[in-house]
Amino acid sequence: MTLVASDSHLSTLPAERGQLKDEQTQKFVLTLSCVEQPGIVQAVTTFLFDRGFNIEEHQQFDDSLRQTLHLRTAFSGPQSYSPEQLDAEFRSIADRFDMQFSFHDQTKQRVLVMVSKFGHCLNDLIFRWRGGSLGGELVAVVSNHETHRAMAEAAGLPFIHIPVTPDTKAEAEQRLLELVDEYEADLVVLARYMQVLSNDLCRKLEGRAINIHHSFLPGFKGARPYHQAYDRGVKQVGATAHYVTADLDEGPIIEQEVIRVDHSYGPNALSTVGQDAEALALSRAVRWHCEHRVLLDRTSTVVFR
Repeated sequence: MTLVASDSHLSTLPAERGQLKDEQTQKFVLTLSCVEQPGIVQAVTTFLFDRGFNIEEHQQFDDSLRQTLHLRTAFSGPQSYSPEQLDAEFRSIADRFDMQFSFHDQTKQRVLVMVSKFGHCLNDLIFRWRGGSLGGELVAVVSNHETHRAMAEAAGLPFIHIPVTPDTKAEAEQRLLELVDEYEADLVVLARYMQVLSNDLCRKLEGRAINIHHSFLPGFKGARPYHQAYDRGVKQVGATAHYVTADLDEGPIIEQEVIRVDHSYGPNALSTVGQDAEALALSRAVRWHCEHRVLLDRTSTVVFR
């Protein structure tokens, strides 16, 4: 129930009560996937109720084609609990239903961004991060060019230049992995990073690296995509944010954005519109991942918005 105070009380009581509530509770998110069967939701809600938790948001998807259930439950309650403790106590339920599951607290995901010469996606991520709407915490920017050092450093982010050539590719990727560990990055974002990652690196970053592609996959691959689009007379410009896999530009899709265009758009105009689509799709994908709203399902995803 929500109570609306009179104007004379707006500056005191609601704020104080909200602050007190936040100080006394802790928020968590549970995500899980398993074969669809009776009793799963009851087991989850009973587990939370018995420990004094309050469910604040619950979403589930029953996939009748694959006979699987995917679930995301946000809840709050006693500060005495930790994700590790909840994990241990939930284990017997998970074993009974053969679940893949994770508990998460309010700790923000740490995000390392990789960029080359195009800076629109990096700029958008920084803007949303500084405005508090990204969902994660940017911790560093890595690039194979010096182009965007000033942008990163102006935002207070470390900028690490790692040149990449065919002869130094292996060393560059090893350095990247060292930086992921050094900055304790939970997520790596390829914000128009124009280098193909090796199969080995893709496997090591599986499920925790997001790329943005300049079209609806798999169309218009390769160089000069907007010139290809212009030559084909496209009527929609799109962008695809997906998880990185060893199969180039074929990872599980998280988000796609589309903007309608017409015959009057030349390559430069299409590029400008396309960059808007890329920034929108990527920022949404990053936020949803950081808020634990994306569940991997084989070669696809379930996204609880």
